[in-house]
Amino acid sequence: MALFHHWRMTISQELSTLKVGVFGIGLDTYWPQFAGLEERLRGYTQRVAQKLGRPGVEVVNLGLIDTPEKAAEAGHAFRRADVDLLFLYVSTYALSSTVLPVVRRAKVPVILLNLAPAAAIDYAAFNQLGDRTRMTGEWLAYCSACPVPEIANVFQRCRIPFFQVTGMLEDDPIAWDEISDWIEAARVAHVMEHNRLGVMGHYYGGMLDIYSDLTQQCAYFGGHIEVVEVDELAARRRDVSRAEIQGKVAEFREVFEVQADCAQEELERAARTAVALEGMAQTHRLGSLAYYYQGTGNAENEDAISSIILGTSLLTARGIPVAGEYEIKNVQAMKILDSFGVGGSFTEYYAVDFNADVVLMGHDGPGHIAIAQGKTKVRPLQVYHGKVGRGLSVEMSVKHGPVTLLSVVQTAEGKLKLLTAQGESVPGPILEIGNTNSRYRFSLGARHFMNAWNGQGPAHHCAVGVGHIAGKLKKLAALLQMECVQVC
Repeated sequence: MALFHHWRMTISQELSTLKVGVFGIGLDTYWPQFAGLEERLRGYTQRVAQKLGRPGVEVVNLGLIDTPEKAAEAGHAFRRADVDLLFLYVSTYALSSTVLPVVRRAKVPVILLNLAPAAAIDYAAFNQLGDRTRMTGEWLAYCSACPVPEIANVFQRCRIPFFQVTGMLEDDPIAWDEISDWIEAARVAHVMEHNRLGVMGHYYGGMLDIYSDLTQQCAYFGGHIEVVEVDELAARRRDVSRAEIQGKVAEFREVFEVQADCAQEELERAARTAVALEGMAQTHRLGSLAYYYQGTGNAENEDAISSIILGTSLLTARGIPVAGEYEIKNVQAMKILDSFGVGGSFTEYYAVDFNADVVLMGHDGPGHIAIAQGKTKVRPLQVYHGKVGRGLSVEMSVKHGPVTLLSVVQTAEGKLKLLTAQGESVPGPILEIGNTNSRYRFSLGARHFMNAWNGQGPAHHCAVGVGHIAGKLKKLAALLQMECVQVC
């Protein structure tokens, strides 16, 4: 999938780097009292900053903050640096007055790192130091847990959301995996903040559950919504050259398993649309797209939309997820999963196999072919069920193994929440109807899973990705100040 990786890199380079701020805290009164303590804690803070660093992340390290004056300056510095996330390393006892100004002025989510320098104090060596001043200084180097309740109290009273990681500075994969998940969640929030979501066409008439408030989407996720016209796609198709069509057909045959009954004329029609669609996505710098178009009396527009599935599947696999039926909430879910690197294919209930205790799920239209089990088949359809036209479609199953479902749910209270479930894509017979479709097994069992999922009031579409990432989704929701419900 080197082709897909290239497109992902191109898209990601357009986004600004995730910036993570880090600072340690201490109490300036201690430094003249306990020789070497300040230097030791500065070293610990530097070590935290080093371990936070990774590709695609810029770490803004302001070192040890030990007075209210330095705290105010640090808050301004983090604002100027435009950090997306703050890590507050609690190295020893410090006054909450040296913390609050930093976080108030930075105005970004904050993670408290309660990380001890080792698993335990060496009590025997400690008690043999023979100098209680030295002993106190040594204890203070391990005293990271002490001020956390004070800081939490102040944040609560100031209505500042905060999150915690408790563990050790070194040799603690549990703590550092959790920290990595926070960084990953912040990176996805950053992607969503800068995403350009295209909407083309109109809603499928009567699907009341999928209607969305576009302003509400921007309020929760950020980003920009670009309204694009089907007419533009149709116009671009006129300018596609014969060479471009031939090149795209060759790509289809390389990427897909094109079935023998697919007419060359249909492949070329789909290729013309795919080239035009890629050009439109690049012109508008789209990071995702939701579309649907019924079409009445405009042959060019109908021709474009009825030949769009192969092109939208290619875009989806390249990091520009495309949702049919103008499903804006669901393309946001698809973008989230794709940004976590786990795919994000458009899906809905198809049927239940009570004998095998699995739920069959899939959808017509685009599929995330980068997470397919084997090569995705291209099949001709004489009719698109419930839609205008005919043409080529894709048939695939999601890779067998662990999967995560995600839905962006609009509640009766006018809020958005995330709904997720973890399950498994399992082998077995599927419906060979030219659609994406898979067999999913859930720990609750098919009937209890469906009751639990439906009980949260989602739309009938959702997104599916490979792997279990419900923990990361919960962290993303926390950063976005959204509720996240996991049913299994």
